[in-house]
Amino acid sequence: MDTIRQLVKNHVLGNPIRLGIMLYLLPRGRVLFKELQKVLDVTPGNLDSHLKTLEKAGYVKLTKVFADRPRTAVEITDKGAEETGKYLRTLKSLLTGVM
Repeated sequence: MDTIRQLVKNHVLGNPIRLGIMLYLLPRGRVLFKELQKVLDVTPGNLDSHLKTLEKAGYVKLTKVFADRPRTAVEITDKGAEETGKYLRTLKSLLTGVM
């Protein structure tokens, strides 16, 4: 029961799109907004809303990158990587008990 409570308490990663963002960022560290949008197949407004939630929680950092035109880069923070790992380990332990 404690395992399920831990998963439910993390409302930030409990959303499939936000979890997908974090899973995509974990091995890459930093990606452009457009790349995330394409991979997750979401609208810019939807992605922006989820990124703001993750940024507010301290899981990602958004920065402007100036190349040929301004772009938004999304970078996973140490806290984001740690919390995502913890969330996945909790989920794995829950699933191990079921399977």
